[in-house]
Amino acid sequence: LVGTAMARRSMYQFGKNLTPGPKGIVDTGLGKNVSYGAIGILEPTQLITKPTQELTLDGLRIVFHNVPGAEAPAEMTFSVPEYKVYGGAENLAQTMHNLLPVRGAKARDALRWSTYMQEALDQLGDAEVYVGQHNWPVWGQARIREFITKNRDVYKYTHDQTVRLANAGHTPREIADLIKLPKSLASYPNTRGYYGDLRHNVKAVYQLYLGAYDGNPANLNPLPPQESAKRYLELLGGPDKAVAAAQAAYDKGDFRWAAELLNHAVFGAPDNKAAKELLARTYDQMGYMSEAATWRNSYLTAALELRNGPPKKGIDRSALIDMLYQTPIERFLEAMAAGLNGPDAEGKDLKVNLVLTDQKTSYVLWIENAVLHFKKAPPDASANATLTLTKPIFIKMMAGTAGVKDTLLSDDLKIDGSKIDLVRFFSLIDKAPGTFQIVTK
Repeated sequence: LVGTAMARRSMYQFGKNLTPGPKGIVDTGLGKNVSYGAIGILEPTQLITKPTQELTLDGLRIVFHNVPGAEAPAEMTFSVPEYKVYGGAENLAQTMHNLLPVRGAKARDALRWSTYMQEALDQLGDAEVYVGQHNWPVWGQARIREFITKNRDVYKYTHDQTVRLANAGHTPREIADLIKLPKSLASYPNTRGYYGDLRHNVKAVYQLYLGAYDGNPANLNPLPPQESAKRYLELLGGPDKAVAAAQAAYDKGDFRWAAELLNHAVFGAPDNKAAKELLARTYDQMGYMSEAATWRNSYLTAALELRNGPPKKGIDRSALIDMLYQTPIERFLEAMAAGLNGPDAEGKDLKVNLVLTDQKTSYVLWIENAVLHFKKAPPDASANATLTLTKPIFIKMMAGTAGVKDTLLSDDLKIDGSKIDLVRFFSLIDKAPGTFQIVTK
């Protein structure tokens, strides 16, 4: 549903447009880089539905452990007893993981995560080899236990201390500056914040329990960033005064304060080149100082876009076609509904039948109160139009990759009823390009 926004923000997290090197991308924290090529997925033929479930695959006994709702909504760890191997999936990595990725996601449950780590210690048996989805293996029972124990306690400490400080009335930004890991955890290299970051993770714990609002009524209905920035600049005496104050902070190495001042200057006076350049230099320094690759990439991408502007193209949807073919049609219809331009749809009364011949199914889609609804049902005789086609063509249409041969010249697509109303209906669905500005407006 928010794939477009997440893909755009992932350019920051993973440094997609940065040049490899000491002043650009070095790593992503979990690996060297992210593949942006074609992506595919197949519908599973066998499901793991029990907490622990054994399967024999190609003669090999594998014991699966169901661990949903921590790093991902669906996740499995596993053991291969014959080879004394334990696989920790994404719940275990040679770095602190994200409880809330900077690209955006639903906040993850640190308490459940740490509970799974305790279960992992109980499930190890006589394992002598640990393997994971990222990073290198661990050999030896004692080292594996230490590795899992440290991971367990990083997430538990983050959880418990965030909750303690929240109950004492501290806000997310305050907690992020207050929490420090104990030496026994901070000195262990395999759970340091190379990917996730403690200061960001505590905000995820707070958000999971209390939401993003910090309880201060001044933050209930704040001004939009651009309007707020203009008023701050007016108080400061204009953007030049803000840049001068930021330069003084920059010269002292006070980059967080410099960035805050310059962010107002750039949002409030978007044509001020001095503000943009100094903010870019500030982000350069913050990037070079970051231990977390995700923070480094975010700062350096921000600097790049301050100098060169946002990307001309978003993530190429054609690379996702193989995966989208396997996606249930209901997910596309939900995404269509979330893409309906509400203000433009106000007062519109349109109904469309969608008939998928290869799926032998049909849906009725209608707009009511500027909301797009759908239901699986036979075609409605009162619909403005009926669109009959195959699922692959529909997917290409929704992804914006369908050409003339796929639509107008295809024998697998037919339109009955009002073509004008059908065009009106689909024209109300926004197709965001995924190139929106982030550090400038």
